[in-house]
Amino acid sequence: MRALDAIVAVLLIVGGLNWRLVGVFNFDLVAAIFGAGTALSRIVYTVVGLCAVYWLVEWSAIRRRYGEMAPGGRAAPTAT
Repeated sequence: MRALDAIVAVLLIVGGLNWRLVGVFNFDLVAAIFGAGTALSRIVYTVVGLCAVYWLVEWSAIRRRYGEMAPGGRAAPTAT
């Protein structure tokens, strides 16, 4: 699962950076690489969207896997 979590995180970061390019510079990197409206660009957008859904659904489990939450859903104590 950790490998899947890492892949999902990378794709979400890349997708977020692409949306930043669209918002700030009106430049869509996915469309520039794969062509605007092509099947391949739609697949890329779909995969990134599925990664976002996975991250939302698995958020608590992901946090537990990486030790950010104590058992029972309470926040883990932080070192000071």
